[in-house]
Amino acid sequence: MNTTDTAHRRAARHPLVLGDPLVIRPGRLADRMLARALGASLDRQLAVGTPPESSRLLAARARDIVSLPHRESLARSWDHLLRVAHRAPTLRTPAVPLNAAAIRAAEPDIRELMERLIAPLPVPAQGVAAATLPLTDATSPVYGRPSRDASDALAGLLGDAIDQLDPARPLMGVA
Repeated sequence: MNTTDTAHRRAARHPLVLGDPLVIRPGRLADRMLARALGASLDRQLAVGTPPESSRLLAARARDIVSLPHRESLARSWDHLLRVAHRAPTLRTPAVPLNAAAIRAAEPDIRELMERLIAPLPVPAQGVAAATLPLTDATSPVYGRPSRDASDALAGLLGDAIDQLDPARPLMGVA
């Protein structure tokens, strides 16, 4: 074996440091799998502004959720939620009850959120995570009994997610 080949292999295993604190490391399968399993918890951390580069799992989760296929799937979930909210309610269903009134009232914001999600532009992980949480958290205003507070809370959550998905926002925090 050639010593040059060995040096190249050794260098390929070490992270490439581009700046402080950004480090590009090759993605590990175990990290990606664990990040997917812990998705809800990691999404909550990302949504409140924890930098993705602060841990391997957050970085793996952020890399996954900002992909266009993931964002398109999330937009389809919001679209499905709108369609279900516009249907006549069923009397007996084992599903968690939707707050259809709040969802219908927030339809313009939901449509704007969907447009931002499917735009073929890079977006911050914080915005995608913020757009995910109302769908995945059973205590969010998307679910439960209709109330004015729930409608206002949903509007606030959607507004925050839309703001985070603004293409003019920087993708990474400024040091």
